[in-house]
Amino acid sequence: MTGINLAYLERRARRGRMVDVDFLMEQLHPNQEFGLCKMIDYALGLIESDTGRERIRHYLFNGHRQMQRNYAALYFKRRHVGPLLDEAVERGCIDIIQAYAQ
Repeated sequence: MTGINLAYLERRARRGRMVDVDFLMEQLHPNQEFGLCKMIDYALGLIESDTGRERIRHYLFNGHRQMQRNYAALYFKRRHVGPLLDEAVERGCIDIIQAYAQ
């Protein structure tokens, strides 16, 4: 693994600043280890700040990797923000399966 541990990711997520969300999202790429992706997913779920939520929304629509858009979709799906997911599907940012699959 990359030397990034869960406690570090949790601290960044709980701060919930734009730079923290950017750091978490930049770790998501196709060659990343599965375990780290799971930790990032968990850490993203800890973000509660308005700034953090807005930055995750940015990644839902503007993530330069599909993986970033998918993890952003998971964040909002778990919070039952259907209209935002509907918009992301309509814009072609995520597919319908990513938006609505249980």
